[in-house]
Amino acid sequence: MIDRYHLRYFLAVIDRGNFSRAAEACNVSQPTLSVGIAKLEKTLGKSLFRRSNRRVEVTQAGTLLAEQARRIEAGFLAAERAVGDTATAETIRLGVLGSIAPGWIERLLGAHRQAGGERLEVYEGRERELADRLVSGRIDLALTIVRAGSGPHDVIAEEGYAMALPTFHPLAERASVAAEELASEAMIVRRHCEALADTSRHFTARGVRPFFAARTANDERALRYVREGLGVTLVPESFARDGVACPRLDGFDLTRALGLVYAPHRDAAALRGSALVRAVEALGQTPG
Repeated sequence: MIDRYHLRYFLAVIDRGNFSRAAEACNVSQPTLSVGIAKLEKTLGKSLFRRSNRRVEVTQAGTLLAEQARRIEAGFLAAERAVGDTATAETIRLGVLGSIAPGWIERLLGAHRQAGGERLEVYEGRERELADRLVSGRIDLALTIVRAGSGPHDVIAEEGYAMALPTFHPLAERASVAAEELASEAMIVRRHCEALADTSRHFTARGVRPFFAARTANDERALRYVREGLGVTLVPESFARDGVACPRLDGFDLTRALGLVYAPHRDAAALRGSALVRAVEALGQTPG
């Protein structure tokens, strides 16, 4: 007999990439999770993973099981919601990409409140973290980067990237700047930025290896650092605000599509009729 927790352990290993992170996500010890996976494999008579010191690979049997396991877990979640207290206001669990302009999120929440919308639980995270939460059913939809294979989604806005400079910087009034012109500038590292690796390659390819004045996962703090002249940093174009100019970076053509990605266990059509989604759409095509 296959227990639900066996399938949850199994899916957690796939989604997290190894046993230790899966155990942490399931709030159990690694030995407990390993025993659960072993019981599942014994029940099925098939090996589900190929284990090595560096990584865990899913076997063909594991791949076939994963598709059914996700459907089963989605069914459990749907059943739990169906028998819940119908008098309780609907709650939508929303994931929010940490690198979306804070002002845009503030206006979204304000529009949703004024519309008398559903109760919200907001989870902030990086792109991969939100994707994991969607697949595992821990959030209902995410305001995040939309990529090929994202599943049911609605694109809300598209934007490029720019260099955030203090408005008193000599290059602040330029429409664009070259990486070479920033060679002597201190840089602020936005550690959670999805374009961080691309940015590093862009500067390195042009022989620019800057001094890093600060590293932060807080965009508001990063912009304060910029405003006060501690350094400059690459940001989405929508981050321009008082005290911060955002000229384009020559030759850096990376863009991102932002939108709502719906979890497999939720009815995307039903969510599209929610006050939350209507509030997102009412903000228009500019994420700043």
